[in-house]
Amino acid sequence: MNKSPLTTISLALASVLALGLLSGCDNTPKPTAAATPVGTPAAASPLPADGLTTGQFKAIAEEGFIYGLPLVMNYAIMNEYAVDPNSSQFKAPFNQIKNLARVFTYKDTAVVTANSDTPYSFLWMDLRTEPVVLSLPAVSKDRYFSVMLADAHTYNYGYMGSRATGNKAGKFMVAGPDWKGEKPAGIDKVFQSLTPFSLAAYRTQLINPTDMPNVEKIQAQYKVEPLSSFLGQPAPAAAPKIDFLPATAAGIKDNFWSYLGAALEYIPELDEDKDIRAKLAQIGVGPGKSFDMKSLSPERQQAMAEAMKAGDEKVATYLASGMTDANGWQLGSLPGDRAHYNGDWVMRAATAKAGIYGNDAAEAVYPLGRVDINGQTIDTGKHNYTLTFAKGEMPPVNAFWSVTMYYGKSQLMVENPINRYLVNTAMVPDMEKNEDGSVTIYIQKDSPGKAKEANWLPAPDDTAYMVMRLYWPKPATDTLSVLPVGKGTWKPPGVVVAD
Repeated sequence: MNKSPLTTISLALASVLALGLLSGCDNTPKPTAAATPVGTPAAASPLPADGLTTGQFKAIAEEGFIYGLPLVMNYAIMNEYAVDPNSSQFKAPFNQIKNLARVFTYKDTAVVTANSDTPYSFLWMDLRTEPVVLSLPAVSKDRYFSVMLADAHTYNYGYMGSRATGNKAGKFMVAGPDWKGEKPAGIDKVFQSLTPFSLAAYRTQLINPTDMPNVEKIQAQYKVEPLSSFLGQPAPAAAPKIDFLPATAAGIKDNFWSYLGAALEYIPELDEDKDIRAKLAQIGVGPGKSFDMKSLSPERQQAMAEAMKAGDEKVATYLASGMTDANGWQLGSLPGDRAHYNGDWVMRAATAKAGIYGNDAAEAVYPLGRVDINGQTIDTGKHNYTLTFAKGEMPPVNAFWSVTMYYGKSQLMVENPINRYLVNTAMVPDMEKNEDGSVTIYIQKDSPGKAKEANWLPAPDDTAYMVMRLYWPKPATDTLSVLPVGKGTWKPPGVVVAD
């Protein structure tokens, strides 16, 4: 989410896990050993009823944390967006689209590394009773849009839109895991989710700030209806109402295992899941089980906390090592479908932590910038910087690209006098060009002067963080391409100290 990308939601959620996993553990009461007469062998502690040693219990918990992190994050988001109407994050009930006809600014503080390129529309689908049909309007060829389908495993299982299906109007059916049948007449393509609850994330390009009314007109034409309605047939009996275990992003740290058990209720087991889900059942986590941390012995509570910390560190290590450095920018290609992950739970957890609901690399690539070309932290409180694209070497995309500025510490957008939070493709024609035809972006906290202000990306009076977004990158067969990620013929130019 991506990582947003809806890259953004995940960091807010994952940060909950990074803090205080072991808080209070040192104060956990320890059982007092009874005195043993001299010369009498100490009796071995009997194993708990599940037959697991503390070491075995801890190992399962660590593996289970890594496996479950994306599932728990998704479950919490679904609850806040589609289940709890009292949530401040609530968007719409299941099978109703919520259009957000706005982009993020510095005033938005709930979501980090927010995307201001493509206003979102969200649709959480309940596919238990019957499939739903998504109707998309014709969109002009000069505007990018996409609809990404993600299931409760956080696998991206389908795309519609400019790259995947074109900008013509279309009708697409999304079915649940138990659906069987032929493609109905009038449907362009069928997508099948592995889970009964699934997300459709719509992204519609905003060309410039005055373009929002045009985006709103497109969003208003996004439609969803049950298959029975599309076919003009009687609706099947409604699915039973579910009393979901309430969940929030803020509650993940304290309720991780309860949330995981609840999430697994609605995630049919796949072949690659069987081993870890059997292990989780051994420690009391799974469908139909009520996990109670307080019922565990102090020793096991300690082991559980340590396992979560170790799992989180393993995920963070994977993230750090799984990226490729390109002139100081970090490039990675983490999101994908079931086959892409192939049972690699660390990779899947790292993807969620970096950006849950992030795009596949074929749809978008996100170079991340915290350091300059020499590997030094970008600190716009101390230095001015430049980013120069040589003539003919703008980011190679079929749609558009952008560079968004954030505070280095909070990863929120930067308040500035011209209300500019990014530079993008649409702004290039108005930018000043260098004599050799290159374009220089001035990355600094103060204006570079009126003559250069069109090229100014306002920065904080502190450390800075930038995200470059390349939507619908050119294929690897082109002369210049960022694909395959980290190995492509095009790399982002480095950020250079200007003073």
